[in-house]
Amino acid sequence: MADQLWFTDNSRDLSNAYGDDAGFEFEFYCQRCGDTWRSGFENYTLGRASGWLRRASSMASNVTSNIGFDVANTVGGLADAGWHKARDAAFQRAITKADSHFHRCARCTEHVCDNCWSADRGLCRNCAPDLQTEVEQARAESEVHAARQAAAEAGAKLAQGIDVTTQHRLVCPQCRTETHGAKFCPECGHKVGGAAACSSCANEIPAGAKFCPECGTPA
Repeated sequence: MADQLWFTDNSRDLSNAYGDDAGFEFEFYCQRCGDTWRSGFENYTLGRASGWLRRASSMASNVTSNIGFDVANTVGGLADAGWHKARDAAFQRAITKADSHFHRCARCTEHVCDNCWSADRGLCRNCAPDLQTEVEQARAESEVHAARQAAAEAGAKLAQGIDVTTQHRLVCPQCRTETHGAKFCPECGHKVGGAAACSSCANEIPAGAKFCPECGTPA
C-alpha cells in the first residue's frame, strides 16, 4: 500500500470545504520534470449542502427563517466536524491512484513520471541517465567549448592592432557627453583625445585645467 508521507512533498491540495464546488482534489507532480497529474474531483456533500442551506435561509423573510438558520448551522457544524476526516480519506484514495502514475526512485527517493523513469534499472533518469542523451549533451558541450576557444583566439588576433597603452577620455570635459574614446566630442567638437599643449610654452596642459601649470597662460 502507498505510504501517505511519500507524496506530501510533491502534492498540492485543491480541495474546498464549502460552496457549490465543495469537494476534494489533489495534484501531484513529477519531481524531475514538473509534469502534473490530478486525482479527479470528489464531491463533499455536507459542504455543498451547508452552502445551499445558508443561502436559502438568508433569503427567507418569514418566521421560518430562524428554523432555516438552525438547520443550516447544524449542517455546517457537521460539515466542519467531518471535513478533516473526509479530506484525509480522500487524500489516501488519491495517493493510491497516484501510486500507479509515479515511480519512487530507490536512490534519491524522489517520485517521477513514466518519462523520467528508467524501468530497466529501477531508478529515475537523474540517478540513471540515458547513455545516448549524455553522449549527445557531452558532444554539444564540447562543440560550444571549442567554438568559444576559437572565438577567443580570433579575437586575440584582431586585438593585436588595437592601441591598449594610450589612455583615452570616455567623457567630454566640456559638455559631459560620452565619447567612447574618440579624439573629439561628438556633441560639441571639443578635443578630448591626448593632452593639449600650451600655446605659449608648449608644455602639456592637464585635461580640465584652465591655465598652463608651467607658465600660467590660459588654456
